[in-house]
Amino acid sequence: MIKAILFDFDGTLADTAPDLGHALNRLRTVRGLPELPLPLIRPQASAGSRGLLNLGFQIKPGDPDYDAMRDEFLDYYTERLCHDTRLFPGVENLLDHLAQRKLPWGIVTNKPSRFAHPLIEQLGLTHRAVCVICGDETAHTKPHPEPLLTASHKIATHPSHCVYVGDDVRDVQASHAAGMQSIVARYGYLGNDQPPEKWGAHFLIDHPEELLAYV
Repeated sequence: MIKAILFDFDGTLADTAPDLGHALNRLRTVRGLPELPLPLIRPQASAGSRGLLNLGFQIKPGDPDYDAMRDEFLDYYTERLCHDTRLFPGVENLLDHLAQRKLPWGIVTNKPSRFAHPLIEQLGLTHRAVCVICGDETAHTKPHPEPLLTASHKIATHPSHCVYVGDDVRDVQASHAAGMQSIVARYGYLGNDQPPEKWGAHFLIDHPEELLAYV
C-alpha cells in the first residue's frame, strides 16, 4: 500500500532549466562565447552546476578553474533564482488531488538548501510538503539512499510504503537502494545516456497527473 509520495525537484516538480540555462549563458557571454540553446541545456539541468559546466566548458570537478567557475555560476543563478522557473503543467492539479486523497508528499533533492528552500517557498510548496530534504542536509546525496531514508523517517512512513518520482537514473537507483517504488517522470530532463525504459523503474509517466493512476 502506498502511503506517501516523494518527489525530486528539478525536472520533476519544477522546470528550473530556463534560469539555470541563463546562468550558464552569462558565464559564456562574459567569456566571448555564444549562448547555448535551451533544448541543449535542458537535459543537463538535473545534474546542476557539475553537468552544466561540463556542457558549457568541458570542465569538471578537480580541474584548476572549476571551483571559481562554479561559484561564479551560482552567483548568477542566485540573481535569477525564480525568474522563469515554473511548476510543470499538471503538477498543481496532481498535488491538489493528492491532498484530496489525504496522501502526504515531500521533496527530496540534491539541490543545496540555499537554492531549494527559497525556490520551494516562491512556488508556494513549502507549507504543502510534509518534508523537504536538500542535498546538503544529509551526509550523502542521491544515488545514495540516505536522503530518501531520511525523508521516510521524518514522515514516519516505512520506505516500502513510499514512492519516489524523479527524472534521472540516480533517482531510480536511490529508490531501489532505499526499498521504495520508483517512478520516472519522462516529461523531465532525462539527462542520461540510457533511455529511461532501461533504468529499472517500476513505472513511467509522461504527464504528472498520470501518477494518480499508479497510486
